Formats: sequence, C-alpha cells, structure tokens
Amino acid sequence: MRFVVCAVLALAMVSSCGRSRAPEPEPVAAVPTYSPENVIQYPKFGDSDPHPWEGRTPYSYPVHGIDVSRWQGDIDWRTVRAAGVSFAFIKATEGGDFLDPMFKTHLRGAQRAGMRYGAYHYYYFCRPAEEQARWFIKNVPRDDRALPHVLDMEWTPHSKTCTLRPDGATVRAEAKKFLRILENHYGRRPVVYSTVDFYKDTGIGKLKGTDFWLRSVAAHPRKTYPRAVWAFWQYTGTGIVPGISGPVDINVFRGSPESWARWAQ
Repeated sequence: MRFVVCAVLALAMVSSCGRSRAPEPEPVAAVPTYSPENVIQYPKFGDSDPHPWEGRTPYSYPVHGIDVSRWQGDIDWRTVRAAGVSFAFIKATEGGDFLDPMFKTHLRGAQRAGMRYGAYHYYYFCRPAEEQARWFIKNVPRDDRALPHVLDMEWTPHSKTCTLRPDGATVRAEAKKFLRILENHYGRRPVVYSTVDFYKDTGIGKLKGTDFWLRSVAAHPRKTYPRAVWAFWQYTGTGIVPGISGPVDINVFRGSPESWARWAQ
C-alpha cells in the first residue's frame, strides 16, 4: 500500500512542472486507497446499465464525483462521501425563474458531510445570458469552500417552453457573457458542461480559459470529443452510489488526487 501511495505522489510531482494541460500518465492502483487530502482513490460503484468499456476505463481515474438534482430525492451525504465520492455538482437553477426545489437541502447536506461541492445552472436560449446569470447569483450564495460553479449548456428538444437552437457564434457569445458575470461575482471562472451533439454543433470548445465537463457514456472522451481538453468526464447516468436511492450521474476528474487538491482550492 505504501508503494502505491508513493507512486501516485511521484506522478504528481512530475505533472506539476509547467502549465501544460496535456493528459497525465494513467494512474494505476490495485485497491481503493486514501490520499493525503483524505480523498478515496479509485472507488468502485455499481451501475444499473453498465457499459463494456474498451481501452482506458473511467475506473482508471482516482477521483470520482456525482451530480444531483431534485430527481435524486433525499440523500445520505455522509454515506455518499464514505463510499468514495469526492465531489458533487448540485443543480441550482434553470433559465431565469426556476430554482431546483432540492437545491438548498442538497447544499446543506453536502456541507455538513464535508463534501466538496459546486452548483450548476441549466441554460435556456429563450432568455438573455445576463438575466440567467443574475438569477443564479440571487439563489447561490458566495462560499469560499465551494468549487467553481457550472454552466450546463445542451440542446433542450423536450422542453415545453424553449426549444431554440441558436447558431454556434450566438451560443458562444451568450456563454461568454454568463461566464464573465459569474467569474466577476464568485471570483472563479465556471466550468462548462456539454453533451456530444451540442459540443459538435456549436463549437463551444473554442471558449478560451475554460475547463470543460463532457458527457460520454459509451466511449472515452478522446473518441467522442477528438482533441478536446477536459477536466471532468460524466461516464454514466445510471450509477449506483450508497446513500442515494435511485440512479445518479457519476463523473471523474481527469488528474491525480494532488492535482485535484490544487484545482479545488
């Protein structure tokens, strides 16, 4: 076990030189371990609809987390953390007038459990970016312990109120406005979440200085998002995590526990 921890620390020292965003060497561990930052590495979660991964699997990444909304209902956050979940992104708002009814409950639960957390906003293209940013700020308080918040941008074909599909230039311009307003308010630039079709259709990956969180439940992101640089990978929407009664999205952070500790500061 001591050898595994030393090996991980050695990889972190090498990767910390310079500012390159190139992928880190693949970390390897035989069993779950605790890092110096008290992060459970390489946790194993169930899946009600598992995918037969080829090549590099999500389980080869040491830091895993979840994203939740009202659909998860009540959550036993201490059990979730003990199971190996290192972070959670919690849905806060949609558009310019909807607050997830479980946001405050989930937020308090994550805080009490000592979970690293951030909030996310689900974007609708029927309202201006400034209006949506103000709505998010109204409902998500400043918190020095929070992770960078998230702008969730994807097409909304099933919405009853907004199915607009602007061109890529418009999408990127609106995203820049939203990101700038939140960065000025909270002090850190938000992460951008995207799906495969939205990413391809809009060129959202062209945004500079932005960390991306990409959904890819049937292949590694290097296949579904060629040449994309990402910080988080959502690898399933049917995960099984102790402390949560139904299916939940599970994600990995791209780097080592040490790079996670630096990123999450």
